Parts: sequence; structure tokens; C-alpha cells
Amino acid sequence: MAQVVVVTSGKGGVGKTTSSAAFATGLAQRGKKTVVIDFDVGLRNLDLIMGVERRVVFDIVNVISGEARLNQALIRDKRVETLSILPASQTRDKDALTREGVQKIIEELSKDFDYILCDSPAGIEKGALLALYFADQAIVVTNPEVSSVRDSDRILGVLQSRSKRAEEKREPVKEHLLVTRFDPARVERGEMLKLEDIREILSIPLLGVIPESESVLRASNTGTPVIMDAESMAGQAYADAVARFLGEEKPHRFIEAEKKGIFKRLFGGRAA
Repeated sequence: MAQVVVVTSGKGGVGKTTSSAAFATGLAQRGKKTVVIDFDVGLRNLDLIMGVERRVVFDIVNVISGEARLNQALIRDKRVETLSILPASQTRDKDALTREGVQKIIEELSKDFDYILCDSPAGIEKGALLALYFADQAIVVTNPEVSSVRDSDRILGVLQSRSKRAEEKREPVKEHLLVTRFDPARVERGEMLKLEDIREILSIPLLGVIPESESVLRASNTGTPVIMDAESMAGQAYADAVARFLGEEKPHRFIEAEKKGIFKRLFGGRAA
């Protein structure tokens, strides 16, 4: 039976879709049959970050409304054999998503995939609630800033009360914390929250810390999940997070400010 994993946040712009693309790719690179679903109906960005926007013919709403079969809407990734993408609609309203329709899709995908990743819209509107309703596990994405962490705390409350597991009084959704856009130097200057403070507020296990990196923007602009950039710190941090998700022990990297020598102090230097 497939594990349904929702990638969620309370606030927009924290790197949720980037994280969904990276995680889905990382799982597939490790031989796990993985499908990632874009639930952001009307805004659709996952296909751009995955580099498949020109291959979108049908989407999740077409499948729910009976205009296309699921296998017609699924897009196989050309780089990683075990990875597929189910895009969102760019022209329909979020009300086109129904619980029954989403359940049918997840049940069908569960027959063929090990992991179903749900790239949730930010907040708690209909698409977000549907994305998290069927979750077995949740990756809560937050930035090291007060408003983002506070909104993530609200999402944790929703996961604990409005998921299918909560309704059926089953074992709760397994929660993971992913901190993105982390800059240790800014933390030292008091411009960002410390990791300890974020962990204390949210009280869920830390899955990964993704450093602020120009490689994330480069990857998004070229339609390549950043985890495929194995030379970049962000790519390595996502790979570490995927390994932890699969039960491996990995120390957290890129969480301490780099001690710059005189050359770097004089001439600077940015993260890759």
C-alpha cells in the first residue's frame, strides 16, 4: 500500500513546491515508485519546476470530472524512470476538486506506486484541506521567521484534527519539519529564528534544513529539481532529508555559519 505524504505550509512562498519536486525526485532516485500531485488548482507551478509544462495535456480536474483517464493525465519523468507527475488545472476553480474524486485517484495510484506526494497550496483553503485529508505523513515546510513558524503551527493543528486518520481515530499523521531558506550568518546576527526556537515552537522531528542558495532559483528556472544538482548545498541538504525520511541516520549540515578567511572577508562569496 502506498504512503500518502502531504507537503504543506501555512504560508506561501516558503519553498513548498520546490521541496515537493526535490523530495519526489529523491525518493524515485532511490528506486521508490513515486508520483507527485499538484493540488494548487488555478496557480499550477509544479509542472514548471519539474520541467514538464509542455507535456501537460490533461490534469487532475480532467480526471475527477471524467474528461480523461488517470493514465492519460500522468506524466512520466524522462530523467528518473520511477517518477510521475499529475499536474493541476490552470483554468479551473478549486471547487472542481472533490473529496470523492481525490480519494478515487489516490486509491488507483496506490496500486502502482510506493509514495504519493501531495503538493499542497498554502493555508487551509479547499485544495489544501483535500491534499492533507488522506495523508499518512506530512512534511511541514517553514522559513526561519516568526510569521511562517506561527502559520506552520496552525497547519499542525489542522493535521491533528481534520485528516482522515483523525476522523477515524487511527494513529495520527506522522509529522516532519523541513526548514527552508536557512542562513546561519543571518541567524547569528539575530535576523532569523534559531533552529532551537523553531523546534521548540513546533515540537515535531526535524527532517532537514535547506540553506538559502542561488541554486534553488537556477534549478526552478531550468525545470530541474534542485536535488539533481548534487554539487549545490541545497541539493545535498535535500538528499540528506530524503535519506532521513527513509530511516537513515544523517548529521545535519549547513546549519553553522561559515568561518571566513581573510580572502573571503575581503572579496565575499555566496552559497552555491
